Amino acid sequence: MNSDAFLFTAPQGGLLRRDALLRRYLRPAIEQAGLPERLRVHDLRHTSVSLLIELGAHPKVIQERLGHSSITVTMDVYGHLFPALNEALTERLDDVFRAARTSNWSPAQDAEVHQIR
Repeated sequence: MNSDAFLFTAPQGGLLRRDALLRRYLRPAIEQAGLPERLRVHDLRHTSVSLLIELGAHPKVIQERLGHSSITVTMDVYGHLFPALNEALTERLDDVFRAARTSNWSPAQDAEVHQIR
């Protein structure tokens, strides 16, 4: 089996068993970082996705990183985190609108643009 297929590998390569991962690496790292003892690998996965969403990552990219079978699965699990992006997008659109109002743009030009479409 290709060792590149594993997320966590043993020092000699190959599969690193869950109990060894927890005992040797995760638990000591959690303790050293002062994080809650009950922190799970899955909690780290959720944190990672939350940060990706906050950074503006596209949902399709997140789906691919997580290995979800469809974008629907990703959105069903993490969709509630996207409203913050909606607010940010609204603010950016407001900025564009304010910039357009302070430029030399006139309502007559606006009408001409709409007629072209």
